[in-house]
Amino acid sequence: MVFWFLVFSVVAAVAFYLYQFGTKNEDFFLERGIKFRKPVFLFGNYFKLVTKQINLYDFVIDVTRQFPKEKLMGLFEFRKPIIVVLDPEIAKQLAIKEFDSFTDHQPFFSQDVDPLIGNTLFHLKGQKWKDMRSTLSPAFTGSKMRLMCSLMMEICEQMIDFVQAEINEKGPQTYEVKELLTRLTTDVIGSCAFGVKVNSMNAKENDFYKTTRKLLNFSSLKVQFRFMAYRMAPKLMQFLKITMFDADGKAFIHDLVMNTIKTREEKNIVRHDMINLLMEAKRGNLAHTTTEKDSAGFATVEESEIGMKKSTKKNWTDDEVVAQCFIFFVAGFEGLSTFASFIIYEIVLHQDVQEKLFIEISEMNKQLGGKSLNYDSIQKLKYLDMVVSEGLRMWAGLVFDRVCTRDFTLKYDEGKEYNFKSGDVVWFPSLGYHRSPDFFPNPNKFDPERFNDENKESIHPMTFVPFGAGPRNCIGSRFALMELKAIVYYSVLNFHLEPTEKTQIPVKLACNFLGLQSERGIHVQFRPRLPK
Repeated sequence: MVFWFLVFSVVAAVAFYLYQFGTKNEDFFLERGIKFRKPVFLFGNYFKLVTKQINLYDFVIDVTRQFPKEKLMGLFEFRKPIIVVLDPEIAKQLAIKEFDSFTDHQPFFSQDVDPLIGNTLFHLKGQKWKDMRSTLSPAFTGSKMRLMCSLMMEICEQMIDFVQAEINEKGPQTYEVKELLTRLTTDVIGSCAFGVKVNSMNAKENDFYKTTRKLLNFSSLKVQFRFMAYRMAPKLMQFLKITMFDADGKAFIHDLVMNTIKTREEKNIVRHDMINLLMEAKRGNLAHTTTEKDSAGFATVEESEIGMKKSTKKNWTDDEVVAQCFIFFVAGFEGLSTFASFIIYEIVLHQDVQEKLFIEISEMNKQLGGKSLNYDSIQKLKYLDMVVSEGLRMWAGLVFDRVCTRDFTLKYDEGKEYNFKSGDVVWFPSLGYHRSPDFFPNPNKFDPERFNDENKESIHPMTFVPFGAGPRNCIGSRFALMELKAIVYYSVLNFHLEPTEKTQIPVKLACNFLGLQSERGIHVQFRPRLPK
């Protein structure tokens, strides 16, 4: 009798918890008077994502189109209510003008459980974030990127040599470009962030590449389950001390960074890469900078003219230094190879764009006398900038978020208002802006002319935000643009990029819970261009 009573008590307690958890915040948006997507028990609005009935890309588009006449709407990330900003003017107000009320990102993990993630610039909050951003921003200015450019170009030229050698031996080659470019971005991160030469093109099973692939395999069920579990039950995951990334991989990164720093300090080695920049920042030797803009017109290094103060912090801990390398590593490995592969896909589909691009690129190559591309020359390639910008519009920037850090009342339209409370999570669906016919006519068409000198002046700045917006935009956007442009430059200069029978047209996206991934890969034939 006692046994069955205990069983009943446990079952009742679990059922009560699930009911409470599953119905938590059910009336959140009803009470606040904004339209919202009806949630599913336990899963909120994520049921189709979790069960792989829809991909993340289409999910974001679908969300932004449900209430086309609204400027704000509600969404449930599992049981967490999210305020989605559909209007770019309101997005500008919250992310930039009222930044002091929306300073933080939604935390993914507890800093106590995973200090490597918790100490990254993305994850830091409040004044600690301001100190870190202000200290680190000078490492990403044009002058610093100019020093790193030669390292990056060397890696791109290695890729060209590898492909050319295979073509010479076997004839025109077909590659799954995400796989090919993942090896390139691994080598770029290895060289520019960690100061090591990897050569993943030829040494296919090197330790750096294998560890990278294992550590950052976002398509694996284990990684996706951990991410989902943290979103559904963060306190339970923190209690169990389950981290997102495996300990061995993180230890590899930590040891690599610290051993490199130790060697350079002992031998007085200076190399123009991320490790050197972080060492300078740690010593307080980096000068502060002002906001700069890239050729596409959006800010890439934003010291805060908006609520920022110059940092007085000079001494970084080892964990803080390693954390910045790690987040740069994550973004540079997975994000850049993904965006580059989809830009290449569009170039393959639009041969007229490719040939116009080749004319500009080959002319620049003549001006350089066949020498490597450099940072100043990249800025002069206007059509290349247009192509990359259009590729980013179509494929980059799903959403960026902010957490309300102090109560704020938004007044909009005539007489409407919304009261944000401290702790509220806000989404800015950048992909929804990018693919809206209200902002970009015929938005599913790849048209680089949207970003020519005449047309780009009419683009609302908050409708093209592939790297986020405001003081918490992506600090590495300048580096990312340089690498994307270098990949396209060298690929188009040396090869005709063509579809094959394996190329999926139109591309279909895999129904992954995390990230952007093609269903069957992006297969492209590389055929060498004949000398003119």
